[in-house]
Amino acid sequence: MAMKPLVCRGHTRPIPSLSFSPLEADGKYLLSSSCKDGTPMLRDGQTGDWMGSFIGHKGCCWAIKLSSDGRRAITGSADFSAKVWDASNGDCLLTLPHDHIVRCVDLSADGSRAVTGGFEKKLRIWDVQALLAAEPGSTPQASTSLVKDGDESGKGLAHDGVVRAVVWDDRNGQIISAGEDKALTFWDVTSGKCTHEIRVQEPISSMERNMDERGTISLTYGNTVDFIDPKSREVYLTFKLPYPPSTASIHPVLADRFVTGSSADGWVRVHDSKTGEEREVYKGHHGPVHAISYSPDGALYASGSEDGTIRMWLTTSMTYGLWKFDGKDSAA
Repeated sequence: MAMKPLVCRGHTRPIPSLSFSPLEADGKYLLSSSCKDGTPMLRDGQTGDWMGSFIGHKGCCWAIKLSSDGRRAITGSADFSAKVWDASNGDCLLTLPHDHIVRCVDLSADGSRAVTGGFEKKLRIWDVQALLAAEPGSTPQASTSLVKDGDESGKGLAHDGVVRAVVWDDRNGQIISAGEDKALTFWDVTSGKCTHEIRVQEPISSMERNMDERGTISLTYGNTVDFIDPKSREVYLTFKLPYPPSTASIHPVLADRFVTGSSADGWVRVHDSKTGEEREVYKGHHGPVHAISYSPDGALYASGSEDGTIRMWLTTSMTYGLWKFDGKDSAA
């Protein structure tokens, strides 16, 4: 099958992360993107149409996540801050100060709390609702810090290396973080204690929550992709690939395939999730693919690249907006 993706332009520098919102009652969803140009964006998740930009960061924007209801967004930046936004109008609701680059962020399902991490090697939990109700002009302070067992530094560290990724897993009452110290760590939200840790052989390049029913965690490091059940905290699929995957996402409905990007080239690959066999390869990006994610309905997946573009790849037969697909060829 030949396929031509929708190309979403607008960013001017590399795109480190993408985030879909969950499926809404009307079948729609949103797509957000962070960018090293410092201006994260929001798009219609089905058509790729630009809906707005979040203006206010003064440095590279590394990460963006949407709340489950799509009403709030949070971003992390090289300007030593995270920001919470009203996703309906682009207003900045809060600026959360840090002492170093904020590499990863996430919101609780209702957007009332946030977690941030990055080059400080710390994880902070922020009570967004309380901070919004605080006196105007007061400096926001984190409500809790997550500290690894046996930390003797006195600095309140969560990892021994940069915190690369974080997920707020409301369903299982936990926060999951990945660091350059080769550790995937599970934290109890109520107690703030580390409850489990998975150690891998190489620095973790990405960790994301997938849009499937159980919220599968995909983990990439070296040439390996792991898929982890967040409830049992066990790796239920693992594949050694012939290239270094930079990001991975499993089909949210069928779970019969997963898609990857790579730091070695600009190709997008689809693999069989039983055998790991490569099913499809698509070329189009002009640089490494840093972020990739299936939409919540599995009808498409989006990839973000060093070339500053987002490409949306159709996986099923449909025709709407700019999509035209007959099962043999699609074009935008």
